[in-house]
Amino acid sequence: MARRLTVRRLRSSDVESCARIVAGDPLWQRYGLTLSRARRVLRQALAQAAKGTTAARAVGEIAVARAAGRPVGFVWFRREGTFHHSGYVRWIAVAPAARGRGVGERLMRYAEERIFRRGPNVFLTVSDFNRAAQAFYRQLGYTEVGALPDYIVRGITERLYRKTQAPIGAWGAGPTRTRGRSISTTRRRRQQ
Repeated sequence: MARRLTVRRLRSSDVESCARIVAGDPLWQRYGLTLSRARRVLRQALAQAAKGTTAARAVGEIAVARAAGRPVGFVWFRREGTFHHSGYVRWIAVAPAARGRGVGERLMRYAEERIFRRGPNVFLTVSDFNRAAQAFYRQLGYTEVGALPDYIVRGITERLYRKTQAPIGAWGAGPTRTRGRSISTTRRRRQQ
């Protein structure tokens, strides 16, 4: 399936299928995600992204994996924002019939490629009970770096995972970057 798979940005015609994929998953149901809420959240994200650069950056990007002309999964991510410098994968969902066929990996690679253009780190959280997802992320090079008890739902600990290319201070041209410029360059301009 991975060879016949296409990945592109979410369109309004994808919302219903993507909402059904995520809302139909028992894992997401534990978080209280219903079909109507999934539809609403995805539609709001799409509307915000259409408003322009600032709004789009705030909501992030949603990419859809399609096979045989229909959505089989999606990933929602931000290219920056975590600790002000790093990307974050907010949601990833794959239709049950498409699992184990490279869809999740393809979606993660898409998100990582976009995030790594902006900075050297990707973060995500995964439920403490979701051992299969934890193994999946470790196979992709993620390392568990912390735990967030009761972060989203009381009684569930979110495991914080990170994939890195370098420390922030070693990335790019300077100690850290601000919209393509190093902070040291930004400081020099302010001092002039």
